Amino acid sequence: MFHRLDDTISVAGQIEPADVAEAARQGFTFIINNRPDGEAPGQPSGAEMKAAADAAGLGYAAIPITHAGFSEDQVVAMGQALAAAPGPVLAFCRSGTRSTLVWALARARAGDPPAELSAKAAAAGYDLSPIRPLLG
Repeated sequence: MFHRLDDTISVAGQIEPADVAEAARQGFTFIINNRPDGEAPGQPSGAEMKAAADAAGLGYAAIPITHAGFSEDQVVAMGQALAAAPGPVLAFCRSGTRSTLVWALARARAGDPPAELSAKAAAAGYDLSPIRPLLG
């Protein structure tokens, strides 16, 4: 369910509020929601996910990303959320792909080598080729 990119972050497809308690049990300290509210019928709202994170004692940030792509502000916000997290982060969207892509963009800006980011993503089942030119 959770796909580990490295020791600092894992990604997932849509999680439910009940999954947040499991994330806490697994040692995650922070949840990043990269899915916009109302993207699909029946998905939990950001407010529900924040309430679940609060109840589990986890930090929470909403950085919604639509299929239209990434903005500078979203990449910066992801980098700030990753830097502020006191321990391992769980980021989610519909499939984990947008979370992985914005993580890679943020980490590339922090100086992580693009080849290393691509290898980490590939090991978790994600492909960075759509954003590879943006990684540097």
